[in-house]
Amino acid sequence: MRWEELTAVEFEKAVKDLGVCIIAFGVLERHGNHLPLGTDYLNGHKLCVSAASIEPAIVFPHFYFGQIFEARTFPGTLAINQRIMVDLIQNVFKEISRNGIKKIILYNAHGGNSAMLKFLCQCELEQENDYQLYLYTPEGEERRKFYCEVCDTKLHGHACECETSISLYNHQELVKMETIDKEEYKPKRNLAHIPNLFTGLSWYSNYPEHYVGNANYASFEKGKKLFEFETKQLADFIKAVKEDKVLEKLSKEFHKKTEF
Repeated sequence: MRWEELTAVEFEKAVKDLGVCIIAFGVLERHGNHLPLGTDYLNGHKLCVSAASIEPAIVFPHFYFGQIFEARTFPGTLAINQRIMVDLIQNVFKEISRNGIKKIILYNAHGGNSAMLKFLCQCELEQENDYQLYLYTPEGEERRKFYCEVCDTKLHGHACECETSISLYNHQELVKMETIDKEEYKPKRNLAHIPNLFTGLSWYSNYPEHYVGNANYASFEKGKKLFEFETKQLADFIKAVKEDKVLEKLSKEFHKKTEF
């Protein structure tokens, strides 16, 4: 169920019946020369809607405020001040809760949001709230193996074969395959001389063109397979969250122990 498409009466009933909201976190940024700026939030939101059609949940409207400072060198990027962004997202959580939804699933559609979303989950330990955050982290051997079976290329990361394939499946009219360079874009490794390093410029040092891999191998058919796989995985996660009775109990236990 899409939040923005429900009437107030329908929304109130959905809250009582489901009690779960899922929000896809994307950004506005360059995706090579062939994908739209909104690729992350467009694909992420559509995936959440698809999963919620299998395991019903309320899907929050398109959300494109996230961590994307590394793409400020490109036209169309929307990079919000970090303090405003954190306040905004936490305010969104509180508003979702105020509307009666106490289980909030976070779906990350943009790699650059990973650390930020984990940090926001950890911030929930600062004070007790009347809702719980569930950050979906799709990893594991099954997923890796499936992607290897579907895709022809091994190097992925941004606007690559898999992301372009999913975009072709979701909104083919927005993908400009004719603009893709023939060669594969590999990491530049400009900071490889410093072992075990992370810096704010780590991404830029490797991918100054904001493109990784070779999207020429992308196809609608591959995108369909990948999207359906991701939909099933996310639907299973939604089901598990709806059935969960442990996280709230642990949260109350934890916060009670912080009261000295």
